[in-house]
Amino acid sequence: HRHDESLRVAGEALAADPSRLADGWERRFLADGPRAAEAVALYEALGYEVEAVALAGSDLPADCTDCQLATLLAFKTIYTRKPKENDR
Repeated sequence: HRHDESLRVAGEALAADPSRLADGWERRFLADGPRAAEAVALYEALGYEVEAVALAGSDLPADCTDCQLATLLAFKTIYTRKPKENDR
């Protein structure tokens, strides 16, 4: 499907948040509402800290209408990081 392919390409083209990377987070992938919730639960069960960050229109290419639709469908960027030693 063209829509699915556009979202996959948009997810790969989306730059990770530099401030999150600097704070030890790793950008994993783009997921819709139910898949994002599953990913959060899975990564937490594996011992990771997890954040599911809603996409902002400014994060997406302006000429990609399918990408803009993704924001309306509640897609989130999944970030994880290993817990800091002093958090255990």
